[in-house]
Amino acid sequence: MRKPQIISDPKILGGKPIVAGTRISVELILDRMSAGMSEKEILADYPHLAPEQIHAAVAYAKKLVAQKSRPASEDISPITLYTHEISR
Repeated sequence: MRKPQIISDPKILGGKPIVAGTRISVELILDRMSAGMSEKEILADYPHLAPEQIHAAVAYAKKLVAQKSRPASEDISPITLYTHEISR
């Protein structure tokens, strides 16, 4: 059984989705990407991350956005637990 790449634990960063085994949040990865950083640059800044973990963070965000059917202007309650596994 594969381990989840993205986890949420209320004891770590207040339950924000993070890369498993780290304190790197999905939000941080997306922030860096939206600021124009490449995957290579993110990996250079966070050498303990693997490319697959960055891909998992993006896949998590994509799935989260796809699940939302209401307008973005409405309040969205936070997710308390979600795991995403990367197929190899």
